[in-house]
Amino acid sequence: MPESDHSRPNAAESAAAVAAEAEAFLAAHPDSEALDAIFGDLSGVVRGKRYPIEQIDKVLQGLAFPGSSFLLDVMGESHDPGGMGFSDGDPDCVAVPVPGTLVPVPWLDRATAQVMLTFREADESGPYPFDPRNVLARALEPLTQMGLSPVVAFELEFYLIDRKRAEGNAPQPPISPTTGERDSGTQVYGMAEVDAFSNLLEDVNAACEAQGVPTNAISAEYAPGQFEINLQHVADPLRAADHCVMFKRAVKGVARKHGLQATFMAKPYPDEAGSGMHLHISLLDREGNNVFDGGNSASAMLRHAIGGILDCMDESMAFLAPNPNSFRRFAPNIFVPVRRSWGHENRSVALRIPLARGGAWRIEHRMAGADANPYLALATALAGVHHGIANKLDPGQAFEGNAGFAFDEDLPWRARRALDKLTKARVLPDYFGQRYLDVYAACKNAELDKFESRVSPAEYLFYLQPE
Repeated sequence: MPESDHSRPNAAESAAAVAAEAEAFLAAHPDSEALDAIFGDLSGVVRGKRYPIEQIDKVLQGLAFPGSSFLLDVMGESHDPGGMGFSDGDPDCVAVPVPGTLVPVPWLDRATAQVMLTFREADESGPYPFDPRNVLARALEPLTQMGLSPVVAFELEFYLIDRKRAEGNAPQPPISPTTGERDSGTQVYGMAEVDAFSNLLEDVNAACEAQGVPTNAISAEYAPGQFEINLQHVADPLRAADHCVMFKRAVKGVARKHGLQATFMAKPYPDEAGSGMHLHISLLDREGNNVFDGGNSASAMLRHAIGGILDCMDESMAFLAPNPNSFRRFAPNIFVPVRRSWGHENRSVALRIPLARGGAWRIEHRMAGADANPYLALATALAGVHHGIANKLDPGQAFEGNAGFAFDEDLPWRARRALDKLTKARVLPDYFGQRYLDVYAACKNAELDKFESRVSPAEYLFYLQPE
């Protein structure tokens, strides 16, 4: 598939586009001392380099980074997946700034700027195919060729936790600034919980505003220290995913400034609610009409899009739940989807169609964990949307009642099984490229090998039997 216009500019073109931003930024922030050049890797970990602000021109002109930066496991180790890393000499790519992402970093004590990077081949022949941002651009292209433009918003849950760990290095809830006691419960949508951490949450919103990340409602969720912040809809899927990466970094940075830690781990507490990353997607035609709007019912286009996402959900799970902890989030009867299902105003299904006021028909994709890479999770959804529309897939009847009563046996509910499904995918190779799927699976399988080589406390409990 041809590369998307979103990833087309080369280093010189991107530098020219950002030059005016840089001049305006330095005029508005003359005390800036450093510049963070960042990107989100395969696992969504933010990586990059910090430069003296005097080197801003160097950054804008493009930087050399090893392409294997996108092929690390969650601990930052290279496993040479697909012979990329040690075997090929670890060659560099060209990293260019993303226009519109030069912003201040309000939570740092030192006056610092931040710019996001996207990667291109070293010879400038095209986008580097292992950059998740470019994977999303590739998955978007078939819809663009149809004259269709997705409008996207992310909705993320996260936990605030004490920086002091409990026994066994386990997390524990923070001490409430209001009561002076460690939180032990919560009321979903409870305002007392929002009030207790209002200074931190307001600083998150202020940081996002300073960085151009459009936030919306804040709510307390189902567990102590758990909150949800919605990002506003954006008519550019790449920018929406950029906002998600920036948002997660801002939340973590602000929490650290307040003496706490924020985590987007999918299931930090075994007996509390997990954290999800819901994707809200609508689709506009060339005239700006929402093609999902069928008046008083779901349009044929919306039904086909739902059918496509559901059809490739089994092979998408390795991206929606990228590690063993991600799968701990799924369980029957707890408002987490466990079946390929859709329905109107039903929070037990995988694809919820919210109440469409004023024709605002959209899909709420509820499968991804908060730890998923936003570019890759969104890419699976947009691939499914196009797949369903192009093949006029029927999603079946909308589910009524509780769809979360039992696990769907056709979906993989363990990390290894999900990766096996991915390597045998029918749909995603046309959107991601088979090479990317193979390398992603190799990297994640190597991460699993390392994870499973550790002896856990549970193993002593189960297998260290007394004589």
